Amino acid sequence: MMTMIQFLFWFSLFMIFYAYFGYPMILWVVALFKSAPRPERRAPFAPQVSLLISAYNEEGVIEEKIQNALALNYPSELLEITVVSDGSNDRTDEIVARYADRNVILRRYEGRIGKSACLNEAVPLARGEFVVFSDANSKYDPNALKELVRHFIDDGIGFVSGFTKYLSTGGDREGRSIGIYAKMERLTKTLESRIGSCVGADGALFAVRKRLYQPLQDSDINDLVIPLIIIKQGYQGKFEEKAFCVERTAGSGKGEFHRQVRITNRTIRAIFNHAELMNPFRHGLFAFQLLSHKMSKFLTPFFMALLLLTNVLLVREGALYPLLFAGQLLFYFLAAPKAPKLPSRFAEGFISIAGAFVTVNLAILWGWAQYFRGKTYTTWAPIRR
Repeated sequence: MMTMIQFLFWFSLFMIFYAYFGYPMILWVVALFKSAPRPERRAPFAPQVSLLISAYNEEGVIEEKIQNALALNYPSELLEITVVSDGSNDRTDEIVARYADRNVILRRYEGRIGKSACLNEAVPLARGEFVVFSDANSKYDPNALKELVRHFIDDGIGFVSGFTKYLSTGGDREGRSIGIYAKMERLTKTLESRIGSCVGADGALFAVRKRLYQPLQDSDINDLVIPLIIIKQGYQGKFEEKAFCVERTAGSGKGEFHRQVRITNRTIRAIFNHAELMNPFRHGLFAFQLLSHKMSKFLTPFFMALLLLTNVLLVREGALYPLLFAGQLLFYFLAAPKAPKLPSRFAEGFISIAGAFVTVNLAILWGWAQYFRGKTYTTWAPIRR
């Protein structure tokens, strides 16, 4: 008969597997039988769009971003470009002002009020029927906007998300690990979108129907809370695999770690503030998706700790548990930032995956700690690139 310790060991192992592999596998199976219908395009669809670029002290990248936006493959007369400056005190606003004659709008908000508060002010002023949210360091593929907005021909679609391709700086292992994690998120959102609505959006590239936008709290993480609010209103969100932008990683594991801590803290707060969406009797499939996509991953570091602890207690129980314990120790050794480089490309790939897994889960754990301490994040600062 299985003891309680054995049950906790195998349950923890199952939950870790489920969060990263089991849930996507279930989505894939469901998608075989239930795929969301795609409406036929009867005519070209090019509505008025407002591109909002959030910025704080981005003098090093803002001009390149504006030029990238002006070069997008979208009718210029239907595209409004606005830079939303959260009290920048460098040359950001000065650089943006140079493009006023090319219909680039600067909206500056004093007091360092935070990204969400700035969006609350800027979105109602946007002229477009649809609003696209972007970051100053995100370089869009020329067709990104067209690929996003084409989905809005379906009146039931409330938001559409693209994705970010991360370029690692200097070949750092930690930066590559973040890219691996992002690819896993992309796969999950793709499968979710095929059967209903994806959970959340990519903050650097997503579009919404302006009329569905509701004011955010200052501490809200906009790329999750805006989609959750839209889902509550009875609309769906889609993931578009052809819409992407490119960003460089922070160039250091430390920078990416703190970025993930901030994201985790704000995401946990958002989920608890909209906990009713996890009620399957009211929100059906989406409740299952939210629990599986977000909560299962945010609980993974606790299951990792429980797995290691119970394995220690079971190490003398037969031949299997000592092997699993040795496997865990080896995994964490290879995931360490100073782990030795190996000549095999396959081995290096495995080490990058191990590094991604451990780095993200350590950041999640610290994000929980910050949440329970009452820490909130309302402002952000760009990591110097």
